[in-house]
Amino acid sequence: MGNVKKKEKLRFVKMHGCGNDYIYFNCFEQQVDDPEGLSIRLSDRHFSVGGDGIILVCPSDKADARMRMFNADGSEGKMCGNGIRCVAKFCHDEKICDKNEIEIETLSGIKKIKLIFDGKNVVGATADMGRAEFEPKKVPVLLEGDSVVSRPVEIGGKVFKITCVSMGCPHCVVFQNDIDSLDIETVGRKFEKNDLFPEQVNTDFVEVISPTELKMRVWERGSGETWACGTGACASVAAACANGICQKGDDVTVHLRGGDLVINVTDERVIMTGNAVTAFKGEVLV
Repeated sequence: MGNVKKKEKLRFVKMHGCGNDYIYFNCFEQQVDDPEGLSIRLSDRHFSVGGDGIILVCPSDKADARMRMFNADGSEGKMCGNGIRCVAKFCHDEKICDKNEIEIETLSGIKKIKLIFDGKNVVGATADMGRAEFEPKKVPVLLEGDSVVSRPVEIGGKVFKITCVSMGCPHCVVFQNDIDSLDIETVGRKFEKNDLFPEQVNTDFVEVISPTELKMRVWERGSGETWACGTGACASVAAACANGICQKGDDVTVHLRGGDLVINVTDERVIMTGNAVTAFKGEVLV
């Protein structure tokens, strides 16, 4: 029969922020090989644990911990807003870091997270997500100019006015009415794979309720429609400010399928506040 590799147990914690759910692994205590393949396998909602991907919480020589995020298709992402809040809670709950303010290393730099408590329990976090970037090459998007704000482009045979923003990962924001009836799977795929976006793109479809209230659905590259996207909420409010819909410095509530996030945009940084929830713990043979 030859040499058969003995299966090993990996401990995980299923967590979510506003329904944006990932499977978290403590890599201070265990080694995770082939995270790309593991994410594809475990993300399946019918035959496995189910999630939008997996997140590895690893040692860092620059911060309290390092986050690696893998989408449901196995691709590695540079940033995840809902995920990083849960990583901060994970570090507290797993006793990796005994602080109320935690620094997390990501592929988009080091982010500072402040925990929110209900008694002794961490129930959420506020994250400094850094500055929203509009320069096309920083998004990236293959269009000319200093920024892409309400720019008409043709995608999939239809003209959309797009605003492109990077929050450590590329976002394309589209403001429109009645996003509930949107065929997001068809339209989202056309944005994700469009040649304008050399690294593909997350697309945020946003309905304006008021200057301090937005409603958003998101199509994430590598995962499809998710119930929430922290970087997408940040990008949407930044785009709304750039379009004169919202005012910088105001708290803006973004309603997502899985809950609400509060976003505050300034010239220097974007602050995101939302919940961080543990669903369950388990073990998987790999």
